[in-house]
Amino acid sequence: MRMSDRSPFPRSARTALPAPLAAICAIVMCLALAGCGAIGTQSAPSGDDSSLSGGSPSAASSSAALPSPTDSSSPDGSSSPAATDDSPQSRARAMVASMSLEERIGQLVMVPLFAGTDASQIEPLIRDDHVGSVLVLGKWKTGVAGVSQATKALQSYAPAGNGLIITTDQEGGGVQHLTGEGFSTMPSAVRQGKMSTDALRESAATWGEELASAGVNVDLAPVLDTVRVARKSNAPIGALNRDFGLDAAGNADHGVAFVQGMRDAGVQSAVKHYPGLGGVTGNTDFTAEGITDRTTALGDDAIAAFDDAIGRAQPAMVMMSLATYANIDGSAPAAFSKAIVTDHLRGRAGYQGVVISDSLSAEALGGIATDQLGVRLVEAGGDLACIGASDYVRPIIDGLVTRAKSDAAFADLVADAAVRVMTLKIGMGLAG
Repeated sequence: MRMSDRSPFPRSARTALPAPLAAICAIVMCLALAGCGAIGTQSAPSGDDSSLSGGSPSAASSSAALPSPTDSSSPDGSSSPAATDDSPQSRARAMVASMSLEERIGQLVMVPLFAGTDASQIEPLIRDDHVGSVLVLGKWKTGVAGVSQATKALQSYAPAGNGLIITTDQEGGGVQHLTGEGFSTMPSAVRQGKMSTDALRESAATWGEELASAGVNVDLAPVLDTVRVARKSNAPIGALNRDFGLDAAGNADHGVAFVQGMRDAGVQSAVKHYPGLGGVTGNTDFTAEGITDRTTALGDDAIAAFDDAIGRAQPAMVMMSLATYANIDGSAPAAFSKAIVTDHLRGRAGYQGVVISDSLSAEALGGIATDQLGVRLVEAGGDLACIGASDYVRPIIDGLVTRAKSDAAFADLVADAAVRVMTLKIGMGLAG
């Protein structure tokens, strides 16, 4: 995702508990058994907090086990004490169990706040629609003080005990939305790739401290795509120097350093654009042409390195590409592909954290009814609908609510996704 200071997609949108602990005793036992390791069999890096990336596979388990807010009895009908499980996953499940359907869906939506727009403009979405995440984008030139004023206002609209995830695109070079006093001028990712990994981690920590001071808690970076066509012809990444400019292994190493540096400053990261935009010529933000990758396949070096970086860094989020991968699943963009999100990223690679879309208002998705965009993401196994245009927010929310009210299996997927988002929030100290 690379947004301008206003929505690049202004066209009209198309139409097309806490439960008593006794009630979750059985779930607690399952969580205790499943709580070893966050990314498959890979070891967490030193100093890592695996709860931020979902921890155990239990975060993705069926929401059918969520207890009723009023059910406090044991299976035989008697009241009995439960073992204590204070893990982020268990606490998240309890919180989601107490939510209404609309509150759960609100946690799956990230709405935009453009530079020059007063935070109060999206207050109703946070208070009434329960939106749990905000994307700060555009040419914010007001420095740390100006951004901080906006983010403090945003957080004041959130309910007690469930703060907002507030994100921005702060990659470096031409993609740096927040500038002015208190923000460093970040070098392009290609220049970052020329640093040692230790130096990059140190620099990322500095940039992270600036974001934290401004009230931003997740950076939608770094880019882990490996460019495999002529750089100038690779419109979304190579032509803009958004990648580290290295081979797949080098990009992975530098991506890990960037994530770790941000985490050192208390800011989380979203690695992107899975499984990679390095093999296409079109920029999915602005065109539906040239966005089918006909070379990338599961098991190749680029995806293997991406998976390796995710396993080592355990980022809070993985952002999905909107390109289509003919050799993996030619039927859908990656963000809407169950084969990529659920079967590979969550299954083979073992990632159980938050899966976020690239901007659902992108031109690449122009042929899909707006009210089905969030639905398609959740069906594939995704969690957080990133929306880069204000007029897309209402139809995406309404589409999710309508489908969940008519389809119990889809409502279960919504609950699962809400658990993953709330697990992240609890790990970040925003909720619980």
